[in-house]
Amino acid sequence: MEFGALIKFYRTQKGMTQAELAKGICSVPHLSKIENNSKEANKDTIDLLLDRLNISFEEIEEKEGEIQLLLGQFSDKINYFLIDEIDGIYFKLKEIEHIIPFSKYMYTYELYKYRYLLFKGFLAEAEVQKDLLYKQKKNFSQYEEYLFHYYNAVFLILKNQYKEADELLESLYNDFHYESLSGEFLYHRALVKVSLDESSHAIHFGKMALEIYSNQYNFIRVLHTLMLLGISYTDSNIYEEALECYKHSIRNAEILKEEKLLPQIYHNMGHLQTKLNNYKEALYYYEKSLSLQSEVNQHYLFTLYSIGELHYSNEEFQRAESCFQEVNLISRERKIRKFILLSDFYLLKMNSPEKAIKHLETKVIPYFEENKELKEYMSQFYKLLAEHYTQKGMAFAAVKYLHKII
Repeated sequence: MEFGALIKFYRTQKGMTQAELAKGICSVPHLSKIENNSKEANKDTIDLLLDRLNISFEEIEEKEGEIQLLLGQFSDKINYFLIDEIDGIYFKLKEIEHIIPFSKYMYTYELYKYRYLLFKGFLAEAEVQKDLLYKQKKNFSQYEEYLFHYYNAVFLILKNQYKEADELLESLYNDFHYESLSGEFLYHRALVKVSLDESSHAIHFGKMALEIYSNQYNFIRVLHTLMLLGISYTDSNIYEEALECYKHSIRNAEILKEEKLLPQIYHNMGHLQTKLNNYKEALYYYEKSLSLQSEVNQHYLFTLYSIGELHYSNEEFQRAESCFQEVNLISRERKIRKFILLSDFYLLKMNSPEKAIKHLETKVIPYFEENKELKEYMSQFYKLLAEHYTQKGMAFAAVKYLHKII
């Protein structure tokens, strides 16, 4: 604990001059040096100064211990993804925030505050905190420097800047190898690799994270990692492994009553069943996912859109049209352009195929190429256009889209 800075803080808070505080204890120049940490005072002098400020030495030591304990609990809640418990720890830290700058945990606390804002999804506030920390990074310990860069990678992930996040995580792995072997670090490496369509790497890091989480009995993170592995195995056409991942995920998520996670697992199981050409099973899981999504957002629209695609592929055009019309209506109300474009395409396809092709080529593909989204869907659209131009005998145009698939 930096007693000099602490004494200065409480002296100014109480409106005392240096002369008033020092009277009968030490000289004013001596107090000035203590407050600026340019001179170490003996314990008796510190005790007398703290006593005059109505602060006990024992209380200060207790506070430092409390800060250490709370920061440890805070880290555990984050690592175990205990959403409902993290707020309580954070607010306890906020209550003693005025003490923390005088402890050895000052930068650790500010870094954990950054992680908390990322954890809660408060990206604007997190960016402000990031900028504040950047100005202090020259004072960080080696571990604090690692945390700062790692949390910056998490920030990039939440901003969907996966390539930049991947480069930063790779750099951290090389520079801070020991620190980078935590379950959280490996989980985020797997998450980035999934997002970059690097399935083999995602499986590699996901399996490493899963082993650590399993050994820690970190059940929620086990579920998250199993879902990542399920997605990666599906993308790699390793369907039996994907099926096992989703079965374990569903069983354990239902036991743990993870209502926020279950819709995502059901959706991904529906996608897997679609790839296995199991129409009834796919529809069952998509509808289970939809039924648990209380909030109408992009996840809801994606599941509803997937149900529409499933009906369309099964030639149940009336059901498909109903789904796409609902997607279109909600998307226009909420101004979600990608689902407006996608639902428009299918609605046109069922009523005016030529207009659908034009819409696909002039609006859908340019939008998704620019935003680098839904790459699997893009391959389907490229294939559709290649087949269309092949049938029309327009070889140059067909080859253009075949090259995009490659």
